[in-house]
Amino acid sequence: MENNLNRLLSEQLKFAKILIDEPMKNHTSFKIGGPVDVMVIPTCEEELVEAINICKKNDIDYYVMGNGTNLLVSDKGIRGVVIKNSEGLGNISVEGNTIKAQAGALVTVASKIALKNSLTGLEFASGIPGSIGGAVTMNAGAYGGEMKDIVAKVKCLDGNGNIVEYTRDEMNFRYRGSRIEDENLIALEVEMELRKGNFEKIEKTMRELTEKRNSKQPLHLPSGGSTFKRPEGHFAGKLIDDSGLRGVRYKDAQISDKHCGFIVNLGNARCKDVTTLIQLVQKVVKDNFDVCLEPEIKIIGEK
Repeated sequence: MENNLNRLLSEQLKFAKILIDEPMKNHTSFKIGGPVDVMVIPTCEEELVEAINICKKNDIDYYVMGNGTNLLVSDKGIRGVVIKNSEGLGNISVEGNTIKAQAGALVTVASKIALKNSLTGLEFASGIPGSIGGAVTMNAGAYGGEMKDIVAKVKCLDGNGNIVEYTRDEMNFRYRGSRIEDENLIALEVEMELRKGNFEKIEKTMRELTEKRNSKQPLHLPSGGSTFKRPEGHFAGKLIDDSGLRGVRYKDAQISDKHCGFIVNLGNARCKDVTTLIQLVQKVVKDNFDVCLEPEIKIIGEK
């Protein structure tokens, strides 16, 4: 299967990088995951669209990923094709108060460009490690800000292969969700409307948020970011801590003793180890507080 896929994709995607049996642990912040049959790293939007069209025409399963910062991949890996857009689709441009970023551009890079141009509104995202496409898909947020606050338009690829554009009001933004998720759209480009600000004030805010993040989150260990969504009226980390689960580990997966909202990889954790801890946390928190915790990380791959 891999050889046929490789030949098919190589013939039609002349400039894309194509990797066979590529370990997904090399492409996720969790550093966990078995091999994908074929990974395609397109160099432009046209190649991304063409890769998807090839998969559809040949009935090949595919998954489009960004920087892999909220993915937990199965130990058995992924059958079919993974299209990674964070290496070749990272263009960012500035015009007045507007920043346009391709879906593969890193949020942190966009925030630095905003700072360089004295544009305010993106400070909250300065430490979010994912791609713009992933951030807009899940309406990523931190420290009182969310992507919905700054997004003006989003260009997407729909299920029929058409390129469509949605305004902020049409994106159905909500806590950690959007129209992209609802309709299985693929984000291609995001237009963000910011405001002119003071360089020193923006820089100070970004520095303070970075220091806050570094002091409270286990950034020294691999993880998928916040493991659980915030349940209404509660904070996941506090519920987990109050359940006596701080620092609990299963093999090399551990509920962080620095921030209970994170499950971290101590070195050689497997997907199964992390999901075992997720299930333990969900059960204990449900038993103690009658609150259902929903994972914020995406668990994908062959079961």
